[in-house]
Amino acid sequence: MEKRPFAELGVSAEILKAVGKLGYEEASPIQTAVIPAAMKGRDVVGQSATGSGKTAAFAIPAIEMVKPQLRKVQCLILCPTRELAVQVAEETGKLLLFKRGVHVVPIYGGQSYDRQFRALAAGVQIVIGTPGRVMDHMERGTLKLDALRLVVLDEADRMLDMGFRDDIERILSAVPEGRQLLFFSATIPKAIQELIGRYSRDPEWIRIESHAQNAPQVDQVYYEVDRRSKLEVLTRLIDLNDFRYGLIFCSTKVMVDELDEHLHARGYATDRLHGDLSQMQRDRVMEKFRRRSFEFLVATDVAARGLDVDDLEVVFNFDLPNDAEDYTHRIGRTARAGKSGRAITFVSGRELYKLQSMIRFANLRIRRERVPSLDQVEEARANVFFEKLRGVLDSGRFERHDRMIDRLLDQGYASTDICSALIQLLKGGDGPAKAPAPGPEPARAEGLPESAAEPSLVRAEPAPPPAARTGREAGMTTLFLNAGRKHLVTTAEIVGKVTGVTRLPAGVLGAIDIHQRHALVDVAAEHADMVIAKLTGIRLRGHALKVSLATTEERARE
Repeated sequence: MEKRPFAELGVSAEILKAVGKLGYEEASPIQTAVIPAAMKGRDVVGQSATGSGKTAAFAIPAIEMVKPQLRKVQCLILCPTRELAVQVAEETGKLLLFKRGVHVVPIYGGQSYDRQFRALAAGVQIVIGTPGRVMDHMERGTLKLDALRLVVLDEADRMLDMGFRDDIERILSAVPEGRQLLFFSATIPKAIQELIGRYSRDPEWIRIESHAQNAPQVDQVYYEVDRRSKLEVLTRLIDLNDFRYGLIFCSTKVMVDELDEHLHARGYATDRLHGDLSQMQRDRVMEKFRRRSFEFLVATDVAARGLDVDDLEVVFNFDLPNDAEDYTHRIGRTARAGKSGRAITFVSGRELYKLQSMIRFANLRIRRERVPSLDQVEEARANVFFEKLRGVLDSGRFERHDRMIDRLLDQGYASTDICSALIQLLKGGDGPAKAPAPGPEPARAEGLPESAAEPSLVRAEPAPPPAARTGREAGMTTLFLNAGRKHLVTTAEIVGKVTGVTRLPAGVLGAIDIHQRHALVDVAAEHADMVIAKLTGIRLRGHALKVSLATTEERARE
């Protein structure tokens, strides 16, 4: 069964809007097969494991058949565990985001009865629960099923294995005879067949085989990351591993645009690919990516389908894919032609249960790792710089500057101090530092030049501290940035950060003076407010920027 766009499945405009917001650009095989049949009123037996994307396969028909004006339970979804019941309820809630008047509630053991009593009394149309707690409410009279139109058994085989067969039969015996029944089960043992034969009416059988295959050459890891921390963890991992060529998958076009902008602002060479781009634009981006004109392509699943790119070092799942097949398609874009590759996935909150289901469904081998600390990142940067420097020394491909070094030695400078000063200049330093010698070069820096000591760098004379400002160019406004030489900030980095974040041309910038703890930047007056708004909070050299209009005292401060 192939995937099809949701628009071809006959669902309402409200559902299309919801799935679009969730980033489901097309239906999975189980959704493509089940949704049209279920919306026609057919009973369905779906043989498909958790991880295949089946929640939306029964949640969408359930939402579509509900009558919002009738404040009674019209759909009952049975799940084997409280975790799955909550997960299904959350996903159903997202799908009915634009369906006014439709309400859903999960009921399961371990949760307060009072809360469930209030929710059921308020008049919900979709109830998702475990068999034991559903039976409990039926016996108490707090769950009335006289208006029920649809029953869904999710993971029916697991419910039977857990001893819920009697509860299920009592529930099915108590519901109206004209109701629709949807069975979902990874396996169809004899006990399931008996339930189907007894309670369903001429069901349509749909079997979805798992085509997702584990990728043995891909080293797969996942990190539990708070949503707000994903960007920070992503950049840490890129720097820690010195990745230079990879794909970053997001679930929505909006997220692709936002992440591309954030990464660009932090100095990473990125571009984006999603369905809103024209075919000509997509072709142009892909041609640049194949030529390695930039490092990371941020993309959605549909836009990235059929990509033919070799030598990718890493695939990031910034957002968890919809199902296991999408996952294996994503990570299969690295480790081609017998080479090894990396696949890194971020999960937050209850997405962990979804990932675990995908692991079971496709027999994936993904290990959990801890988010690296800043100290680990700095150590990795030091190692990267050390290996580059050693490689240049071992190769012997550098110019000799013995005469200049001898002059410095004759003037009393220690050899270690001379080396430290040269490293600072290679890192982009712009003068003598009052603080101790800076740490290692960030992994983002380009490789060392063929000459370990370029003449232009070696001959650079120490620059005196910037003179105090007494004025500025006409039409310019001076901004105060809380980052300076102490933070190893350079003029080029400030220009790159401002133009990268604002997308303004470099011509809007004027004089830039970098002091020990701050910098003064002249910008065209008409763009000053935008630069302040966009740059504030952005990290430069790991330091969160605070940007404001410079006062007279700040312009005069050294």
